[in-house]
Amino acid sequence: MTKYRTIDCIVLLSALVACSGIANEAAALPPAYTVTDLGTLGGSLSQGFGINASGQVAGWSYTIEDAAIHPFLWTPTTPGGAAGTMIDLGTLGGDTSGFGVGGWDVNDSGQVSGWSYIAGNAEIHAFLYDGTMHDLGTLGGRDSFGHGINASGQVTGASFTMAGTRAFLWTPTTPNSSTGTMIDLGSLGGSGSSGWAINASGQVAGDSRTISDANHAFLYDGTMHDLGTLGGRHSYALGINEGGQVTGLSYVTGDATQHAFLWTPTTPNGVSGTMIDLGTLGGTYSSYAYGVNASGQVVGGSFTTGNAARHAFIYSSGSGMVDLNSLIDPLSGWELELGTAINDAGQITGLGFNGSEGHAFLLTPVPEPASLALLALGLPLIVWRNSRRFADQKGTLS
Repeated sequence: MTKYRTIDCIVLLSALVACSGIANEAAALPPAYTVTDLGTLGGSLSQGFGINASGQVAGWSYTIEDAAIHPFLWTPTTPGGAAGTMIDLGTLGGDTSGFGVGGWDVNDSGQVSGWSYIAGNAEIHAFLYDGTMHDLGTLGGRDSFGHGINASGQVTGASFTMAGTRAFLWTPTTPNSSTGTMIDLGSLGGSGSSGWAINASGQVAGDSRTISDANHAFLYDGTMHDLGTLGGRHSYALGINEGGQVTGLSYVTGDATQHAFLWTPTTPNGVSGTMIDLGTLGGTYSSYAYGVNASGQVVGGSFTTGNAARHAFIYSSGSGMVDLNSLIDPLSGWELELGTAINDAGQITGLGFNGSEGHAFLLTPVPEPASLALLALGLPLIVWRNSRRFADQKGTLS
């Protein structure tokens, strides 16, 4: 081997050593998320359902000795932080034994939507919480349930009527006020409908019975639009983002199982678009999606290979469906069962088990280590510098 070929090999070896350093550091990267146990209101079980831009989480929890279920609001000590405090939002006056109370969603102002028994436990009503719990009433029937809330304080949900259950839209008199008007959103021709999520534009995602008595996901923008299915008879929309992407679940062809879906409008906030099947985590049973953020990241739950367990997932167009349990510290003790909401910063809430109790959790993305980023950026410079150095030496030796 000539001295020049030896020098060329040294240059190549330098590059390979640098690449090896990056590979080794990448292998030692920390988990993609840290897990925060949001705790409970004194009982043995809690679940997060909604999350806003600052990382506040709304959900429900058993109270002391599991005597009742109350809605909660968990607020981080600093916006986007992983430590915070859970408070009990109370009720509309009812005794909350059973699943008669729940917090479902929270907007960026910290207003919470949900439902609660009223005094005497004769009825369940949708509520808006802004430091005080306000009864949103019904569409004339016995019960109502508040689900999604948007930035201006509009709430969607479902209410009993004389004609059956109907999706509703409650709009405050002024943005984020506690008084307003509830309207019936109608149906896709069948007897019932329910609103589950709402974006800043006032678009509502939900499900409705059709003329053929199937259940289909819908998008409402003043008119209720049928989003169709993944080939099966039924579909249900559960989440919507600011661009009008809708997520939920649908039966697939043959109606043997249901899969999570993502429906994307042809143009932002449009009413025509395409529904895609997000698949499963390997199981042959169901998967279902609950939340979608502005980047189109979807969270939900799916059965794993062999239907051995139900695990929380995150879906993105680049990575597909990924088990969230593979993205946390394997020694944390957590088994994440369901992801229910994701904000634009990538924080996720839902239900997980750490031991025998199921608790609401918060996942916070871990920043990429700066040293790895700097090393990756410096690799071309290392190779170029070494190449120039050995080229100069080569010229000197010639």
